[in-house]
Amino acid sequence: MKPHPMEDPLDPTTALLLIDIQNDYFPGGRAELDRADDAATQAREALDHFRQHNLPVIHVRHISVQPGATFFLPNTPGSETHTRVAPRPDERVILKHYPNSFRETDLQKQLGALGIKHLVVTGMMTLMCVDATVRAAADLGYSVTVLHDACAARALELNGVSVPAPQVHAAFLAALGMAYAKLESTSDFLARAGR
Repeated sequence: MKPHPMEDPLDPTTALLLIDIQNDYFPGGRAELDRADDAATQAREALDHFRQHNLPVIHVRHISVQPGATFFLPNTPGSETHTRVAPRPDERVILKHYPNSFRETDLQKQLGALGIKHLVVTGMMTLMCVDATVRAAADLGYSVTVLHDACAARALELNGVSVPAPQVHAAFLAALGMAYAKLESTSDFLARAGR
């Protein structure tokens, strides 16, 4: 399977999806990620573009309800969307409880109502909710562009082997780029949009 071609950044059938850019992922939060601040800055650049051109924006916010959850707990400051990309009153917000933003939410229904065919994805974590959502979106027939510098990851470990966050980020994105999404920097995306 080949990745979908990049769509026109000004196409009204394109929506920006901001996944879980929430306080617990930032310095001082319960699950700090590598480069969270940098990723949020790039996500804000994309958000400004979509707002300026009156293109659809959808914020996804994770609330942890599973037993033993340690972050994004209900009614905590850590579960709030980071102020840098906080939704406006007229922007849609999807609440989810699983990594896949489509699972047990009305995201697909809302995208259908808007006539969306292409998603531009930013968010956190690259290795979990971004990965799960992008794969689901592609399987549902959407074309997807991931703004790779507007996403953030964390280090992992398996059987005593430590994998640094930049390598985790790169590996998950490279895998998505093989079949599920087109990978692009925020600056390249905005340059195509004429900014």
